[in-house]
This record gives sequence, structure tokens and C-alpha cells, in this order.
Amino acid sequence: MLIAVRRSRAPAAGPTTHAGAFHIGRRLVSSSLAAAVVSLLPGGVAAHGQAPVQPTPAILLEGWSFDADIWLPVILAALAYWKARDVVGRRHPDNPMPRWRMWSWLAGLGAIVLALASPIEFYDTTLFSVHMVQHLLLTLVAAPLLVLAAPITLLLRVSSPEARRRWILPPLHSRVVRVISYPVVAWVLFAAVMWFSHFSPLFDAALDDFALHRFEHALFLGTALLFWWPVAGADPSPHRLSYPARLFYVALGMPLSSLLGLVIFSAQVVLYEHYLTLERDWGPTPLQDQNWAGGIMWAGGDAAFVLALVLMAAAWLQHEEREERREDARLARARRPRVESALESTDGSSAP
Repeated sequence: MLIAVRRSRAPAAGPTTHAGAFHIGRRLVSSSLAAAVVSLLPGGVAAHGQAPVQPTPAILLEGWSFDADIWLPVILAALAYWKARDVVGRRHPDNPMPRWRMWSWLAGLGAIVLALASPIEFYDTTLFSVHMVQHLLLTLVAAPLLVLAAPITLLLRVSSPEARRRWILPPLHSRVVRVISYPVVAWVLFAAVMWFSHFSPLFDAALDDFALHRFEHALFLGTALLFWWPVAGADPSPHRLSYPARLFYVALGMPLSSLLGLVIFSAQVVLYEHYLTLERDWGPTPLQDQNWAGGIMWAGGDAAFVLALVLMAAAWLQHEEREERREDARLARARRPRVESALESTDGSSAP
């Protein structure tokens, strides 16, 4: 298997054929523990120079990285959720954590791995279009899936009353959380990060610096989690939106994504020097690649927001149906004493 073991994100020079790429991968794997340890250390991204080899089916299927700063948190998060759900199921067999929430959590973690440890990550500093796919995976796939899993609710249910009182509830009730989770603030933070990162020196600088690139990923994922929390999360929140407000909130996010993609798609010059000066003799030109990136943001973002709106509308209808059944049951309970009293009166009056 071809494993992209590397210390940094530096572009790989050398053979551009399938056999050459496989030979490089075999040599890197055979370097054993020393190379693996080195691959886990952060390093700088080579700003310019020769791009990695042209993608081949073998690289796309097998060219995964195994950086500890990605895989270790993901594996620990998956195991922690699995164990906590199992504990809650044993303590409360009549009210377990729904299985679909666990699969949502695992799928969200899988989207993070796909974005940051697959060949997508290997080529994100080579092709802007690939970089855009990475950002959409983090913000519009991983973030809502993680929020739907209700991790805070699970944490509260598995924790002892003392732990909830001392360690969990105080941060949730803190002023900082109340401010950043306020829907208007969360929406503005997400929009600001999306636009500022793409139209500021941060984007180009992150392409050339490993640590800054990791920070950019964390910023995208963090603000996306805040964005989706008020509308997709079942976790306790200082601010709860009604279903009509949720639809309006998400609908306002669609033009945010569409306009950003349209601006990038319509640009007549290459926006980022990194992609312009990178030596690459395969694939689209830097301007074509940029157009593709804008189209991916435009079409992919719209598709994700439309899907979110459809799912929220369906959830709203289910909520209304549950409320109607609950109200019917309440009215039935209220009528029962009157009906029983009327029957007793009828029986008493008809007695000889």
C-alpha cells in the first residue's frame, strides 16, 4: 500500500509515473519507526517549487497520511462516544442514546479524516479546487454531523451529578459561551471566517506554513460548529430557535456561500500567489483551477444548504405531528372524568 509518510507538507519532487510513485511509497514505508516518528512532527510547507506527482488511481486510493495530530484525537473521540453511549444504555435501558446519533458522530469524524488525512490533504496546497473540497467537508459535512450527535447531552448523561455541577455546567452557562452561541453572533463569526480567510493574507500564508494551515482548519471547523449548533443540535444551549427561525437562519447562509463561490469563480486573475508560482506540469492552469474551486463552493454549498433546509422542514413537520398527538392525548385525558361522571349520572337516574 502506498502510504504518504512525510514530515512536512513539502511538495515531493521526483518521478511522475505510477511506478515511480509506488517506489517512493515503498521506500518511505520501509524506513520503519524512525520515518514514522519524523512524519508526526510538524513542519513548514514549502511555499513554492515542484508540485507533488500527478494523481493516479493508486495514489487516490492508497495515498493516506497517518499524522498523529489528526488520527489520535479522532480515534479517542470515537472510542469515548462509543463507551459513553454504552454506559448510558446500561444505566437507562428504557431511554438509551439513539443509535443514529452515534453513527452521526462517527460519520462526522470520518469526514474530518477524509478532509485532513486522505489524498485530499496531500493535494490541498497544490490545487485550490481540492482545498475547497476540504473546506466544504469540514464546514458543511463534518460540523453538522457532529452537532447532530448531541455530544454535550451524552456527556451530561454519562457524568455524575458532582461532575456536571462542577465541571460541565459552569462553562456551558458562562458569559463567553452565551455570547458566541447567540445565533446572530455565531452566524456572523462563520461568515467572517469564510470571507476573511479567502480574501486576506491568511489564506496564502496558510498554504506556506504547516501550523498556520492547521489553525485555519480548526478555525473553519470551530466556527462551523457554532453556526450549526442553534439549528441542528439537540444539546442544551443558552439560545433555542423555533423551527421557522431555524429555516430563516440557514436560508440566510446560502447566499453567503453562493456569493463567495461566485466571486472566486468570476475572478479574472489568480488570487493566491502560492498556486500561481507553484511549478506543476499537469492538471488545470492556476486560473482554471481557481474557477473550479469557485464552482465547487457555489454548487456544493448550495446543495448542502438546500439539503439542510429540506431536513429541517421535515423535522418541523414531525415536531408538529408530535405536538398534535400530545395535545390530543391531553384533551382525551381532560374529557375522561367528564365522560365517566356523565355515565355514572345516567346509570344512577335509570336505576329503579
